[in-house]
Amino acid sequence: MIASIAIATLAVAGSVIAAPAPGEPKTISIPLHKRGSPLSKDGVVVGSALARQVARVQGKYARGNAAFKAKTGLDLFSGVKPLEKRQKEALTDEQDELWAGTISIGTPAQNFLIDFDTGSSDLWVPSSSCTSSGCSTHNKYSSSKSSTSSKQSGSFSISYGDGSTASGPIYSDTVTVAGLSVAGQSFSPVTSESSSFSSDPSDGIMGLAFSSISSIGAPTFIENLYSQGKISAPTFGFRLASSGSELYLGGADTSKYTGSITWASLTSKTYWLTTGSSSVGSTVGYSGAMIIDSGTTLVVGPTSSVKAWWAKVPGSGTCSTSVCGASGYYTYPCSSPPSVSFTFNGRKFPVSSTDFNLGTTDNSGTTCVGAIVGTSGVPDNAWIVGDTFMKNVYTVFDEANSRVGFATPA
Repeated sequence: MIASIAIATLAVAGSVIAAPAPGEPKTISIPLHKRGSPLSKDGVVVGSALARQVARVQGKYARGNAAFKAKTGLDLFSGVKPLEKRQKEALTDEQDELWAGTISIGTPAQNFLIDFDTGSSDLWVPSSSCTSSGCSTHNKYSSSKSSTSSKQSGSFSISYGDGSTASGPIYSDTVTVAGLSVAGQSFSPVTSESSSFSSDPSDGIMGLAFSSISSIGAPTFIENLYSQGKISAPTFGFRLASSGSELYLGGADTSKYTGSITWASLTSKTYWLTTGSSSVGSTVGYSGAMIIDSGTTLVVGPTSSVKAWWAKVPGSGTCSTSVCGASGYYTYPCSSPPSVSFTFNGRKFPVSSTDFNLGTTDNSGTTCVGAIVGTSGVPDNAWIVGDTFMKNVYTVFDEANSRVGFATPA
């Protein structure tokens, strides 16, 4: 299964990392904050919120696969169905949904709260021309108010499995994150958003995967930071936690982890795609391709392999759609949570029972819902490993050396 991914992706000259331009390389930390609608209320899961998680994942990977195929004529994954120098940035925890920080676009600066997503490659925010209800609650970009704005050819659109969409033209402008600026960054100020976006606390998304899956078809912010000499390496690190979360640009923040970093090689420069395994206790439940995705809250895989993983969990069962909002969720006895871990390059990283537990099925508190979910419409030969795992490690994304690293958080 892994070979089919590698064959498709090695045919692409991927994201070529240029040498940095002259200038003093930097590093910076961006504080992140967790924001979003909770997946549970008073400890009981919210079915509509769980259903939206699955729909968002389906749409994102359909979009990335389509962009890759448009450039190469190849399918990156089978099973994906089309849908109608270092700096820190603090992250906001979107109530265990998404992690967001502040960026600015334009001259003078227009500020936006953005989700930093390693599972996509495009930057988009609402446009001042957007009059649809989905834009009503968000900050909007005005090209006429920026002296560095330039309209580009082409258009951008996104769609999700729940039917929500956003679309708009493509522009370039100066984009700044925690004092580091990229000139001529391509992005989309979307002019139409479905009403469901109005409930999103963040204004838009900045993709941190490789430009080979960009729908816009331009270098990413990280790639441009490096080529313009603003960071010393095309590398960044994530620490996701209840407090002190950050995105660190230009390398790894040594204050956020202890011991050594274990590196896992990428199998392509598309998504942050590597290989690993997930176990229940000492029993391996899944082994194969894994995509490390900060923009996905849960761990999501194809229906069959997730079903096989849950078969290793004593007392597990399926969660009804009336409770969990979508098929593919599983339950386990709250009194005996499974011992869940992920292994990369021979090193095992445990997932805490708190992070694995999405909430209970009802007020009795006896049956819990787990954070590994099966669904169709996602890669049928890879697992999407999101924040359920990432909250238990310090993660480093190294473009130049085509690898992703994990360490014990400090």
